[in-house]
Amino acid sequence: MDLSAFHYELPSDRIAQQPLEDRAGSRMLVVDRTGSKWEDRSFRDLPQYLAPGDCLVLNDSKVLPARLYGRRAGIHALSVGKRNRKRHEHLSGQVEVLLLHPLTEDERTWLVLARPGRKLHSGERIHFSNKLEAVIIARGEFGERTLRFECDGSFHHAVAEIGHVPLPPYIDRPDTVADQTRYQTVYAHKPGSVAAPTAGLHFTTEMLDACQGAGAAIARVTLHVGLGTFQPLHTQVVEEAQLHSERFAIAPEQAARIHSAKRVVAVGTTSVRTVETAAASGWQRLSGDTELFIYPGYSFHRVDVMLTNFHLPQSSLLLLVCAFGGEDLILAAYRHAVTSGYRFYSYGDAMLIV
Repeated sequence: MDLSAFHYELPSDRIAQQPLEDRAGSRMLVVDRTGSKWEDRSFRDLPQYLAPGDCLVLNDSKVLPARLYGRRAGIHALSVGKRNRKRHEHLSGQVEVLLLHPLTEDERTWLVLARPGRKLHSGERIHFSNKLEAVIIARGEFGERTLRFECDGSFHHAVAEIGHVPLPPYIDRPDTVADQTRYQTVYAHKPGSVAAPTAGLHFTTEMLDACQGAGAAIARVTLHVGLGTFQPLHTQVVEEAQLHSERFAIAPEQAARIHSAKRVVAVGTTSVRTVETAAASGWQRLSGDTELFIYPGYSFHRVDVMLTNFHLPQSSLLLLVCAFGGEDLILAAYRHAVTSGYRFYSYGDAMLIV
């Protein structure tokens, strides 16, 4: 398949730059696969599409304040512990680092994206704050770097003090204090993602209660959103593309709840990938890394209904949605959403595929 077949035109003013004041106030395009049709609804209508025996699957990963700003400190920069010398003498150009995922159990060595990539070489040190520095220990093919952090006290506390919400590049503004709450689901629990599982951003505690009131059980899984969210596919031939791995985990009791459900309603593409990874293993593999790449032609094992947001053209996420809903139907529904004024991407409206 040619990746260009999964393109659609999107005016820039359709890309949501701010979240709605009301989390649950989004529109929801309901796509009926059986009838090959769609209907304009509201997200608050979601419980009407749920019934006893359904299981609503939520990704409870929490977004890290993963964007860090520092300055190049040179090959011979000072270590964090040397308080009696002038650290700033060695500082130079600004550096932006996006944490992707830890590579060691102590969570001091991380794979990151870094800018300006060409100027950052192995052995260089980056100064972030009086509590946090890092040394570059390896370079990757697509701008990745491996950093070994040095800090006084807790690494996560040091990052929390200076880190920024890693808003996606299509949100053309600096992050704000409000994003710390709004770019996080109300059920986020386990830190580790560098992007929000955005289909879940629509939920409030009241909406979760309403879904349970309709008879749906709730199961929680964890998939930490990583590099694949920010990287384009590096080939025009879909079958030749490969996704970066992302860490996932499902507690055994949650897996049993999903496995025994009459219908599995996955909230977001991350929940889809997690459930499908486990189901494909016969529910024997409930944690680890997944590189599952879902594109048209994939046979779904367990997901029956999907709630998702609208995704970028020619992206792996759009390919997943087309695999679930059918390429022609989904792309036609996307064109309807564009002409009907739906808000797109992370802070945008929702799509329910039944």
